[in-house]
Amino acid sequence: MNKVSVVGTGYVGLVTGTCLAEIGNDVIGVDIDENKINNLRNSISPIFEPGIEELLKRNINQGRLRFTTDIKYAVENSSIIFIAVGTPPLPTGDADLSYVKSVSELVGKYMNGYKIVVNKSTVPIGMGDIVTKIIMENQSESFDFEVVSNPEFLKEGSAINDFFFPDRIIIGTRTEGAAQTMINLYRPLKSPIIVTDVRSAEMIKYASNAFLATKISFINEIAALCEKVGADIELVSHGMGMDKRINPMFLKAGAGFGGSCFPKDISALIKIGEQNNINLGIVKSAQEANFKQRKMVFSKIKNLCNPLENKTIGILGVSFKPNTDDIREAPSIDITRWFLSEGCKVRIYDPVANDEFRKIFNNSIEYAKNPVELARDVDLLLLLTEWNEFKELNFTELKSVVRSPYFFDARNTYDPNHVQSKGFIYDSIGRGSGIPHSTIIDNY
Repeated sequence: MNKVSVVGTGYVGLVTGTCLAEIGNDVIGVDIDENKINNLRNSISPIFEPGIEELLKRNINQGRLRFTTDIKYAVENSSIIFIAVGTPPLPTGDADLSYVKSVSELVGKYMNGYKIVVNKSTVPIGMGDIVTKIIMENQSESFDFEVVSNPEFLKEGSAINDFFFPDRIIIGTRTEGAAQTMINLYRPLKSPIIVTDVRSAEMIKYASNAFLATKISFINEIAALCEKVGADIELVSHGMGMDKRINPMFLKAGAGFGGSCFPKDISALIKIGEQNNINLGIVKSAQEANFKQRKMVFSKIKNLCNPLENKTIGILGVSFKPNTDDIREAPSIDITRWFLSEGCKVRIYDPVANDEFRKIFNNSIEYAKNPVELARDVDLLLLLTEWNEFKELNFTELKSVVRSPYFFDARNTYDPNHVQSKGFIYDSIGRGSGIPHSTIIDNY
């Protein structure tokens, strides 16, 4: 059994610590927020993630998982220390490293023997060296330690499954001993493990996210062309994704990407490139295309339901993706603001993110408790997040309560013919409206 502490009980830290406890480790979760720690001790999660509270309860009850605000206690009573604090974007686009540096100082101060310090936070290339220097400068006496880079690849909404069944585990280290300790820690997962130097591990994280974001921006640009030439982006992306060199993941046209990772990691990578006199033109283009995609969605709605002034818009789903309450950098935020600037009344319904949206918009918009309440007397329904709950909407019932039957499907969830057969005027991304669409037939 490894003695592990995880500093930071946000999304990455909480999932990592809880899952490490589930595979048999003795884990201490650390956070400065006393209210959060008190809730965690009672198995109340600060994040929405399917299955997390069940894992919390089981591992707390079995004594493998505990939480504290006392980082000194955590450092002294663990041999592996994960740093899993936030690295939010600064106005310059750089990653804010103040939390990582602060934790590094405390780790050095309270170190009482050999430790492996693991950077789980997404940090710029070279941060491993900085953490090493900070720890050395803050040690009360000289203890050996190793700084390891172990980037996370957890997708919100499926993070627990991603932890237990990862595509790969990246371990960046300078010593064989630290590498072997980390390999043994992750051995129960039976996943491919790649051992690299620290800087390569740090770069793998940024490069992976930038590539996936670029893939999303690419298919959205192809969707715009499909509309102009009369092609169907759903058929095009399906045909492309069958190529093993491309694969279908992240090849879904929509309103663009959001969330806590892609936007900030792209900005940080662009800044790293600038600081090293490398123009990351493709990455910059992906960032620009993503913002243009949100504007395109809004422009299409404006053309569909013109003029927008005094219209009521009902938005189905505001989280940046299904199965999370995370609205960070979600397309819904910009799009809602643009509606309000046009003099619209906006009403939203999300299965779990209404309260998060309220923190931004307060009472400037309305909040519904279900799709029918959302649709009552609206002039346009906009599907922004493809929650399972929205995949089988009763369009007959919705048609009976809307004021005007406009439906914009920003995630291409529905067959246009089906929605139009229920009396709605339908539009979507890369498919147009009012035209017959082909059927995908996989004949193996």
